[in-house]
Amino acid sequence: MTETDDHLAERLATAAGAILLDLRAGGLDGKALGKAGDEAANALLCRELRAARPDDALLSEEEKDNVSRCAERRVWIVDPLDGTREYGEGRDDWAVHVALAVDGAATVGAVALPALGVTLTSADPVPRGPANAPLRMLVSRTRPAAEAIHVAERLGADLVPMGSAGAKAMAVVRGEADIYLHTGGQYEWDNCAPVAVAQAAGLHVSRVDGSPLRYNNSNPYLPDLLICRKELAGEVLRFAAEYAPLP
Repeated sequence: MTETDDHLAERLATAAGAILLDLRAGGLDGKALGKAGDEAANALLCRELRAARPDDALLSEEEKDNVSRCAERRVWIVDPLDGTREYGEGRDDWAVHVALAVDGAATVGAVALPALGVTLTSADPVPRGPANAPLRMLVSRTRPAAEAIHVAERLGADLVPMGSAGAKAMAVVRGEADIYLHTGGQYEWDNCAPVAVAQAAGLHVSRVDGSPLRYNNSNPYLPDLLICRKELAGEVLRFAAEYAPLP
């Protein structure tokens, strides 16, 4: 039987995570570990995707981009190691992303959290529990967005610093947090898989202006992202829109 796209994404994200854990147990750390991890995980993902889906296009953070992919309906979008700094520091908040975008939409996604021993997928959505009290909003460990700080103040939410985009998005999926608002810029590989998983879990996903996220663009840069509980989306979008930086 031919392997489904969902199973392929889950299998490869989990396998890349296992390679990364083995590397980290081998004595390297810091930037050297991050570089080795990026290379090893990327080699596995690209080799296996090209073998399993030779007719599909591929966009990886660690591969030279070929914009001819934009003419294809199906493109695999992968981040072999999301959160290289956290991985090199021995932290848990890093991830592996494997996604399939079809006609520009994040359709299939798997996000492995190897240090936590879990892979979340769009094929097996996590059920929604109650919101946290007070609400919890995830922000960057090093550069929390001013818009996010403003929205958190308006909502009375606690700010929760965390590492990789995938780890933050999956914390919302798992109910550990309620809102992930990012305005510092990302690339398609940073959020395509997390978006697919979050959508399947019934969360709101959009740009910070409420417009949809589209993938397989010639320029893979994406300025902003919102993942949150659906019942919070209206207020979060309104408070984000009212934020105006001082001149």
